[in-house]
Amino acid sequence: MGNNLYVDMHIHTNYSDGVFTPQEAVEYASKIQLATISITDHDSVDGIDEALEIALKTGIEVIPGIELSSEVILDSQKSEMHVLGYYIDYKSEKLKNALVVLKKARHQRAIKILEKLKKNGAELKSKDFVKNAENKSIGRLHFAKALFEEGLVGSIQEAFQRYLAYDKPAYVPKYSVSAKEAINLILSVGGVPVIAHPYYIYYNDKSVFESLVKDGLMGIEAWHIKHPESAVKRFLSLAEEFNLLVTGGSDCHGPYKEEPPVMGKVKVPYSVVESLKNKLKI
Repeated sequence: MGNNLYVDMHIHTNYSDGVFTPQEAVEYASKIQLATISITDHDSVDGIDEALEIALKTGIEVIPGIELSSEVILDSQKSEMHVLGYYIDYKSEKLKNALVVLKKARHQRAIKILEKLKKNGAELKSKDFVKNAENKSIGRLHFAKALFEEGLVGSIQEAFQRYLAYDKPAYVPKYSVSAKEAINLILSVGGVPVIAHPYYIYYNDKSVFESLVKDGLMGIEAWHIKHPESAVKRFLSLAEEFNLLVTGGSDCHGPYKEEPPVMGKVKVPYSVVESLKNKLKI
């Protein structure tokens, strides 16, 4: 493959909290001339078959992926950590069973968030997305969008700042597995576990990386839509130090209102896919 080909290894569809259907995600990737994408829905693999089917018609390479929610202890506090899994056996019964547990927990959490919003004077009229949550991975972004669309807040950001962020009145902690369990699950279904957007949670403590590498972590998402250049350099250097693969992606959730999709905005070279394939001997 040439040096001028780019990839986006972090894309969400409407099977979790994205807007694009898997078909639309693949078609958009084709339109902007990406070589490869990975569908990495939150705790869900339900959109992968559709994406692979469309990929055959468009010539785009689609890597089966997932983004698992997990927790790690940082400075004696529980902290949310997302672990990406690439080239997973997404049809594995073991994986499907683990995801059923996570989906049920998300649905129960969604009902609690609805109740808390109501108690705090922000009752949502439309609750359809919660009814459909059994089949989709529902998260706080669904609520933020609903609050905004019903005029209860002025922006998505305000929804988090007023209601949904940690320590705010409608915050409900997510049921999570440990980061070690998430890494082990991905490894057990043949995948490559990669820490997602590490800059979000400021993993400045090298001992965290050391312990995750011991647990089987194989990569780090160095490029991300919200990673400044200084963070990218730091993560590339950490990857070298710990002999980790590097990946990257936009964390695209599709278009929203007047905002176009961010897919492809982060320039991630095709070499990251080649490194993954070499690791797995594909």
